[in-house]
Amino acid sequence: MTLEILFKLLVLVAVVGAGWYAGRTPLMRGPEPVKAISTLAFYLLIPALLFRSVAKVDLAHLPWATLLAFFGPTTAWVLVVYAVHRWRQQRQARSGRSMDLNERDAAMPAARSMMCSFGNTLQVGLPLVASLFGDEGLVIHVAIISLHALTLLTIATVLAEVDTARARHAVVGGSLWGTVKQTVRNTLIHPVILPVVAGMGWNLLGLPVPQPMDEALQLLASGVVPLCLVMIGLSLAHYGIEGYARVAVACTVGKMLVMPAVVLAVAHWGLGLSGLPLTVIVLVASLPTGSNALLFAQRYQTEVPQATATIVVGTVAFAAVAPMWLQILSLL
Repeated sequence: MTLEILFKLLVLVAVVGAGWYAGRTPLMRGPEPVKAISTLAFYLLIPALLFRSVAKVDLAHLPWATLLAFFGPTTAWVLVVYAVHRWRQQRQARSGRSMDLNERDAAMPAARSMMCSFGNTLQVGLPLVASLFGDEGLVIHVAIISLHALTLLTIATVLAEVDTARARHAVVGGSLWGTVKQTVRNTLIHPVILPVVAGMGWNLLGLPVPQPMDEALQLLASGVVPLCLVMIGLSLAHYGIEGYARVAVACTVGKMLVMPAVVLAVAHWGLGLSGLPLTVIVLVASLPTGSNALLFAQRYQTEVPQATATIVVGTVAFAAVAPMWLQILSLL
């Protein structure tokens, strides 16, 4: 790993550390600051980022074969992680006194799937790919970024909304059709899905994004990275890592070792991808868990300390994991 990438990781750790220090002070102590920041990010900054990204992406010139090689196995991995945790959750519920789950518990499998799949493509991935592979690698990486949040957040949101609706129906009751309508409404009128749908409609209509609107969206979107890093530090100060290390290590292994291995197997031996495109997508798959996993957990009020611990553990471990994958890829 180059010194430049190491310094980038140190910068991330420093900003998270600043948030942790702030979370230890009387002014920022407790869960309220974390909730306020996550609400701001999830309901204002993330929608601005998603709408702008989808509305401006050049769909005709994306490297679709390479994107399929990345998002195909990644989507399968998301669904496998979700299915395993949902099965375990149902088995535990059957072994207990009650068969019913509350809405927070119901969203846990979707939150775990995000923790094991959503990589830090911006703060860590972008400088890494730029320094190692230059503009040729950046073309591939930026294409992945343009669809990364759109794909993974949308899948996880649909899964979480369906599960929470099922849990709500089991407790409150009501007609099945009414539950289905409420689920569809909650899925579409959502701070992730709605800007994606609106941005895609804008894109397909061929409408230009006016400069004042574009600059306003860009300004809002630029606040996502620093705000999320500070939020990780605040969450770390409030929850700590003790008691969540086992989950964090398991999710980190799944995210940074199993997921890139799946992408490598499918892309190289399944789809015949090789060279720079293969190296970039496997390296992107090995990135540590990104802050959107924590935002997602905050949105559904589940797995928040586990997501925080996973992000911290993965970011530290990446200094060792990245050289390992680069060495493996150099042998192919």
